[in-house]
Amino acid sequence: MKTFDIITIFPKIFDSYFNESIIKRAQKNKLIKINIHDLRKYSPAKGIHKSVDDKPYGGGPGMILMVEPIYKALRAMKKKKKRRIIMLTPAGKKFTQREAERLSKYDQIVLLCGRYEGFDARVDKLVDEKISIGDYVLAGGELAAMIVTEAVARNIKGVVGHEHALEDETFSHDLDYIEYPQYTRPEDFKGQKVPKVLLSGNHKEIEKWRKKNVKKRK
Repeated sequence: MKTFDIITIFPKIFDSYFNESIIKRAQKNKLIKINIHDLRKYSPAKGIHKSVDDKPYGGGPGMILMVEPIYKALRAMKKKKKRRIIMLTPAGKKFTQREAERLSKYDQIVLLCGRYEGFDARVDKLVDEKISIGDYVLAGGELAAMIVTEAVARNIKGVVGHEHALEDETFSHDLDYIEYPQYTRPEDFKGQKVPKVLLSGNHKEIEKWRKKNVKKRK
C-alpha cells in the first residue's frame, strides 16, 4: 500500500476532498493510505496556542514556520523504506505529469504544507526536494498537497478503474499531448452532431480519426 503523509497546520481542510471520488475508493480498497499530521502537535510552545511560527530574524513582514516542529513531526512519523520528503513551495520545480509518474514509484510520499511567509531555511536540510504546482502564490500548501496526492495516486495500479484508462489521457505521451475530442449521447445537440466515424463501429477508422484529432498545447 502506498502512503501519503501530509504535514499541515489545518488538518481539517482535507476531510471533504479526500473522502470523495477515486481517492475515497483507493483508500477503501487499500491501494493508498493518507495520513494527515497536525503540525501544532509538535509545537515547542506550551499552552493552548501551540505556535509553530515566529518572526524572522533580521526583521521583515509576516511570520516563518519554525524548523523544530517540522523536525519532530518527521521523526515521529513511521518511515517506509522508499520514502520521498517534499516541500511544497513556489520556489520548487514545476510539477508535471512526468513528476507524478516518477513519484508514484515511491512507497511513501511526505508533503510539507507551507503557510505565512514560508519555512525556516533550515527545513531545506530535512527534505529531498521542493515542488511547485505553478507560477503563482497561494495562502498555503494544502491545495498543492491535494493536487500532488491525486495526480500521483492516479498512476498507482488499480486506482483508476479501467486497465487502459491512462494510456491516451492528456499528457500521457508527452507534455504537449492533449487527448482527442470525445462524445456521448445525444448524437445531435442543437445541430452539433457527433462525427459519423465514431458511430460507424469501424475501429480502424475510429483510431485513425482519433490520431488525426489529437491536439497540441498552444
